[in-house]
Amino acid sequence: MPLSDYRTVLATRPFRTLAVAMGVSDLGDGMSLVVIPLVAIGVAEGQDAALVIGGAVAAYSLPGVLGVLLLGRWLRRLRATTVLIADSALRATMLAAVAALWATGNLTPAGLIALCAASSVLHAWGSAGKFTLIADDLPHDRRITGNALVTSVQSLSIIIGPSIAGLLAHVLSLAWLVAFDALTFTLLGFVALHRHRRQQSPVPDKTAPGGWRAIRAQPALLGLLAMTWVFYALYGPVNVALPLHATGGNVEQAGLLGIYWTVFGIGAVVGSLGASLVRENARRPAMLVIVAAWGLALLPFGLGLPTPAEIACFAIAGLVWGPFPAISLTVTQSLSPPGAVTSVLAARTAILLTATPVGTALGGPLTEAAKDPTRVLVGSGLATLALAALVAGVVAVRRRSSGSILR
Repeated sequence: MPLSDYRTVLATRPFRTLAVAMGVSDLGDGMSLVVIPLVAIGVAEGQDAALVIGGAVAAYSLPGVLGVLLLGRWLRRLRATTVLIADSALRATMLAAVAALWATGNLTPAGLIALCAASSVLHAWGSAGKFTLIADDLPHDRRITGNALVTSVQSLSIIIGPSIAGLLAHVLSLAWLVAFDALTFTLLGFVALHRHRRQQSPVPDKTAPGGWRAIRAQPALLGLLAMTWVFYALYGPVNVALPLHATGGNVEQAGLLGIYWTVFGIGAVVGSLGASLVRENARRPAMLVIVAAWGLALLPFGLGLPTPAEIACFAIAGLVWGPFPAISLTVTQSLSPPGAVTSVLAARTAILLTATPVGTALGGPLTEAAKDPTRVLVGSGLATLALAALVAGVVAVRRRSSGSILR
């Protein structure tokens, strides 16, 4: 792995400052994967706890889609720093309200869900703002390294954040843990504000098309987004089938499930860092290879392998999955029209926010109908292989005409 590439991008001060703030914020959100459900259990007081947990977790992300649909007309005209400041301020304020109401005993299930929903309205724009700034900070040939570094930290936060939260929840009030997440977004907002005051942000082109229009106008962008959405949706059933496969429905085997996801996360971090090894002219074909390889990585679950062998296979699956987010982000940044990077990334984020939840929702009835979670895991792998074959066929056809979806 070219460590010199990472030293080079970290030597770029604006990127380094932003990356550190993003890493701290990602850690806070990683902790919230545990903290928000615990708060939901607490406010539900044993009544309909599952509904409150589901509502709060969904509200913590899905309203970002509405933020793009309803506010894009105005927000796409703003600087990337401005939308990042707005998202960070809103997220911090709503989470601080959750912490305060919990600490005073005034938090209700409806209040928790409403505050979580309000906190996420601008989150797709905030994410787009961050990656627009990364694209602006780094030369074209270094963007993949910057994206790889940031996405690997995001993967790492999903591994260590829940563990830290689980340990701290035994010694601290949940109010302090929610307040910490609010504080991380405050830090991110101040970093964005500092950049904004120094005019270290690309000026949006007010004549540039909106995100949706720009995506529809470019077959390459549209094709990439469509493939990514289906890829993430086919990942969704794994969230349902793997817990049942690993535990056999026995809660006492939860530790084994944790091992599966831990090795997957470690593989994903390593794989993400390796994304910078992929040369520019190979990035789009590499994404297609990753899709196919992920499908293949799920097939061993149908072979009746010993548990240690399955765990090793799932670690390889994480390694395969890891580079995809960084590569797809970099390609999207390069394909986006000048002046419209933020709006394209916001639209992309909003669309992809729906993919895994849709797949997960379908995974429930599919697993129930299959009577065996192993069949769902293998079926997800086979469907992903079919997706790779379909896209490869489309690419081959388009190469004979004017262009290519992935070429």
